[in-house]
Amino acid sequence: MERSSTTQPPGGEHSTGELVTMMSEQVSVLIRDELKLAQLEMTSKGKQMALGAGMFGASGLVAVYGVGCLLACAIIAISGVVAAWLAALIVGVALLAAAGLAALLGKQRISKATPPLPEQAVADVKADVEEIKGRAHR
Repeated sequence: MERSSTTQPPGGEHSTGELVTMMSEQVSVLIRDELKLAQLEMTSKGKQMALGAGMFGASGLVAVYGVGCLLACAIIAISGVVAAWLAALIVGVALLAAAGLAALLGKQRISKATPPLPEQAVADVKADVEEIKGRAHR
């Protein structure tokens, strides 16, 4: 009669080979189960992230409509003093001026960040390499 790896021999001890086989089977099952758990967790988080991103996008769209309404309100308010076309022109020019200012400020910030390399860290590493070379030659 053959013994399976789960049946204990008389005396209650397994051979080293049986223990290694059992351990590798258990580790394999454990790793597979952990990978399945990680996959389920990431799938769940991905769905939540997609839902959140969709809601965030919808809020941005609603905000754009809200800004449009406020702009229309500003035009209507100014049109009480000047002609409607002039009120729309004033608001449009003010918006374009604000957009131009934001573009200039953004360009200035981007130019400060280029090149996109960690210059200080690179310099520190070079200094460390030179220090190590210097100590190695002593």
